[in-house]
Order: sequence, then C-alpha cells, then structure tokens
Amino acid sequence: MPAKVRKAVFPAAGLGTRFLPATKAQPKEMLPIVDKPIIQYGVEEAIHSGIQNIIIVTGRGKTAIEDHFDVSFELEYLLETRGKKDLLAIVRSISDMISVSYIRQKEALGLGHAVLRASELVGDEPFSVVLADDVIEAETPCLRQLLDIYEFFAAPVLAVMEVPPENISAYGAIDAEPVMHNGRNDRVYRIRDLVEKPKQQDAPSNLAIIGRYVLTPEIFGSLQAIDPGSGGEIQLTDALRHLLRSRPIYAYRFDGTRYDAGDKLGFLKATVEFALRRHDLGGPFREYLKGLAL
Repeated sequence: MPAKVRKAVFPAAGLGTRFLPATKAQPKEMLPIVDKPIIQYGVEEAIHSGIQNIIIVTGRGKTAIEDHFDVSFELEYLLETRGKKDLLAIVRSISDMISVSYIRQKEALGLGHAVLRASELVGDEPFSVVLADDVIEAETPCLRQLLDIYEFFAAPVLAVMEVPPENISAYGAIDAEPVMHNGRNDRVYRIRDLVEKPKQQDAPSNLAIIGRYVLTPEIFGSLQAIDPGSGGEIQLTDALRHLLRSRPIYAYRFDGTRYDAGDKLGFLKATVEFALRRHDLGGPFREYLKGLAL
C-alpha cells in the first residue's frame, strides 16, 4: 500500500477579478452558494474523503477565510444566550471540522507556485490539491474516488471530465490511453502528455483536467526545475509534464456533476441547483421558479 494521503492543499490566493466588484473587499472563496462559502464545499469534500489536515494558501485580503474556520467566541456566546441551539451547532461544526494551517503566497505566480509554497507544510508525503472553484456534487466524493485510484496504482492521479471540443481551450487537456480497472476501460487513463489550454485543433483529446489532484512529493522537485511560463507564472501542468519523464501519472474520469463556481454563470447554476436540493428550500423555490415568466 502506498503512503496514506493525510493533507489537502487549497490554493486561495487569487484576486477573483471575474467577480468584481463583489470581490473587491472579500475573497471569492467566501462567496456563498445558498448559505455556505465556496471553499467550505471543498473542505467538506476533503473531510468526507478521509483527509485529516487542510493547508490553505492565502494572500493579501484573505483573512475572512481564516476567520471563517476559526472559533468565534462572541457569536457562539450570543447564540447560546439566545437559545439558538441549531445555529450554534452549525457555527461550532465549522471550527471543529478541520485541523487547518495557512501559508501566504505573496505574489500570484500561478497554481504551481501556490502548490510549491505549501511544500514545507506538506513535507515528504503524498498530498491532494483541491481547487475550491470547482464545486463537485457526487455520491462518493470526487477526491475519495481519486484516492481509491491512487491507492491502487500507487501513482499521482488527476481528475478529468469530457468537455465539448470547442471549450477545451479553457482547460488543461490530456493525451492518454485507457487502462482496464474494475472491469471497465473508460474511467482510468495512463497519461502520455498534458497540454495547458490548447487550441481546439491542437488538443490531444476533450478530456479536461478539473481541480482535484492527488500528488506525490516529487512534484516539488519538478516545480523547482521548470522555467516560469508567460507572466512569470509557474504552471502545475508544466511540472506534471516534467514529472511524467520519471514516473507514471494517471487520470480518472470522475463520477459526479462539476460546477465552475469561479465563473458567474457556473456560480448561478450551482446556487439554483443546490437550493433545489435543499429540503427546507427546494419546494418553495421550485414553485417560485415555475411562476417566473421565462
């Protein structure tokens, strides 16, 4: 059995410019889908996947994230004295749910640089990376699906999904061969190459890399070895290509629905669909939507 994955890295130092002006004074990771911040969905996915420790890579203006996962004595006291036990339980569950550490990324120099900043906290062990913008609804958490593949093959694993060919230029794409696993050959792929945001005509496939990774500590050496790309950014995809020279890397076409909460339309879709699933909101909200003159 490979070493157990105990840590999840959450890069959260981006500026969130696509949501301005809402993100001028608050992190995009704290924008709520219904009544829960985007980043909390990812943290809960990690917890339900068996991850014990959360590492959040933050930047300037991100203190609201730290406050959210910290104890709020004043709020808890107020709720307790007013007898609001249900709300008190919700607030306490947030601060109790994880062991969390923070590291600053002083400059936004790419996803690879954010992962590299976490190297000292990760240490010499495998770890996962969760991009909170990708909110994934799945019966078995997406990260748990990847961890199962990692434990079987003892190798890094990336989450992928099929996208329309005309949309592949917005993603990293993989060139890969299917691998038989559990009697199927349409879920697991051994990667031959990775391309960051290829033009449609140059894409090796329509399998797009989504924001879930299970990585081994060798990735830190690759991140240090590669040259920065455009804008001086260090790209995780380039480091994975470098790592591919020395060890196999797999991709897994996960089972679930992914919402791009870093995009305004994706954020709205997630808000509507998550609200419709709520037992306390779904019925009245559905009736409201039916009454709209669309």
